[in-house]
Amino acid sequence: MTAHQIIFYILAATILIAGLLSVTSPKIFRSAIFLLFTLLGVAGLYFWMDVEFIAAVQISVYVGGIVVLVIFSIFLTEHAGKEARKAPAVRTIAAFLATLFGIILGYLVISEYPFASSTVAFDPSVSKIGEAMLNYGDGGFSLPFEVVSILLLAALVGCIVVAMKPGIVTKNEKNEENK
Repeated sequence: MTAHQIIFYILAATILIAGLLSVTSPKIFRSAIFLLFTLLGVAGLYFWMDVEFIAAVQISVYVGGIVVLVIFSIFLTEHAGKEARKAPAVRTIAAFLATLFGIILGYLVISEYPFASSTVAFDPSVSKIGEAMLNYGDGGFSLPFEVVSILLLAALVGCIVVAMKPGIVTKNEKNEENK
């Protein structure tokens, strides 16, 4: 086994273990911290593939943006030290079956349509990535780029909604009450 493979397996194990701990941790703040380590592991995978720009975007957008918003919303709702509610047994069984189904389906799809090797060299330069992200034609990623911006907006709005306390009344609600 080469050092390249060992690094990949370490990163993959880090991503899988932190992701599993993120969804199974009873404390919500710990779940957010495990999510942070999962996303850092994905960034490490990008660094391992020599795509430094995408790794930097992963760290700045997801680790620096989404996870920080999630942690702020946890602190603003005053649920940082509380444990999450215990899921009913039916939900746990359904989640296990859905996971098992996803693993089996993924295996069947990968065995039916194996990964194709490419003879074209990948150019990870920032200019090529920028051209691909803003291109509307074949090989362009303009739509996913816009979807990511909507994701960030939805995360921001979601954090604001979660952080609002039930006793807070907005201006529009006050105006409606006065009428």
